[in-house]
Amino acid sequence: MQVSVESTGNIGRKMNISVPVEKIDGEVEKRLKDMRGRVKLDGFRPGKVPLSVVSQQYGDSIYQEVVNEVFQSSFNDAAQSEELRVAGYPTIEDQTIEPGKDLQYTAVFDVYPVFEIANIEELEITKASVEITDADINKMIETLQEQQKEWQDVERAAEKDDLVVVDFDGTIDDESFEGGSAKEFSIEVGAGRMLKEFDDAILGMSAGDDKKVDITFPEDYPSESLKGKTALFDIKVSVVRESTLPTVDEEFIKKFGVDDGSEDAFRTEIKDNMARELEQNIKARLKQSVMDGLHELHDVDLPASLVSEEIKHVRNEMSSNTKGADLSSLPDDLFRDQAARRVKLGLIVGEIITKNDLQKNQQKVNEMLEKMAATYEDPQAFVEYYRTNEQAMQTVEAAVMEEMIVDWVLEKAIVNDEETTFAELMAPPKEQAPAELENKKDADEVESEEKTETV
Repeated sequence: MQVSVESTGNIGRKMNISVPVEKIDGEVEKRLKDMRGRVKLDGFRPGKVPLSVVSQQYGDSIYQEVVNEVFQSSFNDAAQSEELRVAGYPTIEDQTIEPGKDLQYTAVFDVYPVFEIANIEELEITKASVEITDADINKMIETLQEQQKEWQDVERAAEKDDLVVVDFDGTIDDESFEGGSAKEFSIEVGAGRMLKEFDDAILGMSAGDDKKVDITFPEDYPSESLKGKTALFDIKVSVVRESTLPTVDEEFIKKFGVDDGSEDAFRTEIKDNMARELEQNIKARLKQSVMDGLHELHDVDLPASLVSEEIKHVRNEMSSNTKGADLSSLPDDLFRDQAARRVKLGLIVGEIITKNDLQKNQQKVNEMLEKMAATYEDPQAFVEYYRTNEQAMQTVEAAVMEEMIVDWVLEKAIVNDEETTFAELMAPPKEQAPAELENKKDADEVESEEKTETV
């Protein structure tokens, strides 16, 4: 086999490969002879079919089978002999595939980049410092009360935060439209689930009231057919309900698994749960800060094939996050930045693991598994499930390795503590998603809410 390699850039390679015809013909002949003893053809006894007849019947398919295998094996052998770390799959060009001739082709591909780990001592990391206060615990108890609130019918006009049951029919130019009508639909006034004009129209209405109101859909409304249009809604109120928060008494407390029903034990349980959530959040943000820092510190050439593969993964994840929306028509460039970031971080982390000989720490894996299991009703069953499920265990092992990477960076980087509050730290981060995806997500949410989110 003849091999020549040409560099087409820092990580780009073009490899010309020529496989002697004797190797291919010899393998084809061997397989035809093996078939001769097994093939059954009319007019011939088993095992007595002439080789020429077997070749005439099966020669083309056997030749193609051998060529396909030789493509793979010759490329792998050539890459190994040239000590090339191939990234992804090659593109095959200039093929010569013809019986009786050498197999010749050109493989175009990227190799894994060679780079040095940057000076981590230059990296500054911010670590949140939080103390859970009595006020934080009080706020959490209020949230639990809000989740357990009860509704009672009232004979008065609807106010903000009331629950109002309505029938409504909407028309545009005297024509009904999809999602514009509903019966016995419950609306929590001011909760932001409906258009503000619709909420405002319900305020002040009492059970039995009927009102017609014009409502204009905003120009940025997700549904293209409704953007900027004005609909006439006929709204009829059947029930107005106000909420009552439960008293924090023994009965209320026992609902949350505090058997003795005491307020002290309840507050202790809440604080412990908040502390666990806080620890997870601090770790997640610390990891994000470390990964952001590693990304910024390094300049790495990215193999195009790896980025292309990661784009598929990002697209599939976003599709799952948008309730299975079909994102196949969206351009790859929409997902490229995120995919490139993942590939780059994967290369950097892989280099850190290799250069520093970081090995799987079974003790840390066991500790993480036990900590995860502690939040479940049957911790032992949880542990047994993971230990007997290879794929599940791999996720734990990967998480432990990520923690080891973060610890390795934190030992070398400059770590600055930043005091903040529990509420600020636990607030969900505001992520900027591509406009196309935001609109698609909104549209799916509209459709899923029994077609009533239209208003």
